[in-house]
Amino acid sequence: MKDETQRNKLLMQAIFAEMAKGNGRPFIDAMADDFVWVMPGGGTWSGAWRGKEVVRKQLLQPLFARFADTYTNEAQRFIADGDHVVVQCRGHVTTTDGQPYNNHYCFVCRLAGGQLRELTEYMDTELAAKALGAPTFAAASAAVTQPT
Repeated sequence: MKDETQRNKLLMQAIFAEMAKGNGRPFIDAMADDFVWVMPGGGTWSGAWRGKEVVRKQLLQPLFARFADTYTNEAQRFIADGDHVVVQCRGHVTTTDGQPYNNHYCFVCRLAGGQLRELTEYMDTELAAKALGAPTFAAASAAVTQPT
């Protein structure tokens, strides 16, 4: 278990080292096909996206369309235990409206077989709603549900 914990932590550290440079490709590449992204709560950005392609097309593409420049995310802390890695981090970007969007995050990631299986994202939801406005993702899709 100790080796698995270390491998998972090293993978997330490598992913976030690239994200700090604006390269999100390793993050996308690490997602399993059945990857699930959950944003708990009742805010406008809350939901659960099931499946790598659903996450990419219905969450990330509409989100990144609101960004005027390259999104970066710098990790401050990694805590690993078995198949979970918790990443405390801060994202930086300017919106298409010219507003800075610099949010704090806590990602609780579950990994298996060297792939991301699930990510639960905690953030400043009020800041997200204020800076990004109402989401335009396809909330009516069967693959997008309210988190439980």
